[in-house]
Amino acid sequence: MFRNREVDTFISLGSNRADRDGYIRKALFLLGRTPGIRVKDVSALYESEPMYLREQALFLNCVAIISTTLEPDILLMACQKIERDLGRKRKIRNGPRVIDLDIISYGRRLVNIPGLTIPHPRLTERRFVLKPLLELAPYWRHPGLGRSVKELLDLLQSGDKVIYYGELK
Repeated sequence: MFRNREVDTFISLGSNRADRDGYIRKALFLLGRTPGIRVKDVSALYESEPMYLREQALFLNCVAIISTTLEPDILLMACQKIERDLGRKRKIRNGPRVIDLDIISYGRRLVNIPGLTIPHPRLTERRFVLKPLLELAPYWRHPGLGRSVKELLDLLQSGDKVIYYGELK
């Protein structure tokens, strides 16, 4: 469950319901209160169009870097508990949500277990994750592909709009 040393991990946060930045703030607060997790830094907020199911409200997104002693599967359970605690109901795949927390990376480790793949399998197609990640950690390289965040952004074919929204208050 717990490791002896901390691992730097990136978590993507997003919301497109009601008080979007409020839900993100609450999720960050709850992350920081979870035993074995320390929030180190958070990117600015970015507004983006929904990607997979277009008929819904715009999202606010950011990326946080945390240090954790939790193993990846336990970290996933902690993230899912925060989502539930904030009222997320998984009714429609890729549908509207009060909060979404995705594990983007876990140190340099590649993880592929039932229900969890790290780095996140759709990371390379998500401008709404790559832009805040570039701001927060321009040095980061995808451990499976060996590409930098900038290279991954440059390779994106989609024209999805991701607009700087502001600092998290």
